[in-house]
Amino acid sequence: MTLTARYADHFGIVRGEDPSSVVFDGAESMGMTVFAHFPDDTKYFGGGPQRSMINLRVDDLDALPAQLTAAGVRIDRKREDYPYGRFAWIWDPEGNRVELCQPLTAG
Repeated sequence: MTLTARYADHFGIVRGEDPSSVVFDGAESMGMTVFAHFPDDTKYFGGGPQRSMINLRVDDLDALPAQLTAAGVRIDRKREDYPYGRFAWIWDPEGNRVELCQPLTAG
């Protein structure tokens, strides 16, 4: 399965007209998408050359890692909770660390 197909199948990010691209057009209420680039000496990703990360908003951070594990996705056991959201991490098939975030709703 290609990397594009994995993102489409596991996270609902559909393929664009160009088969090597993916498109996510979420509702306005979903918030912003941020691309953050890290310094060359960052240890945030562990080893390797990665300098940026995809952060995917998810609905159920308790259920999704189990589903991804069943699909053979490498999961980081680490979890972090903050007043604004819960976080977990996975690696895609190319070894890129991907952040999963379940935003907390106000209330």
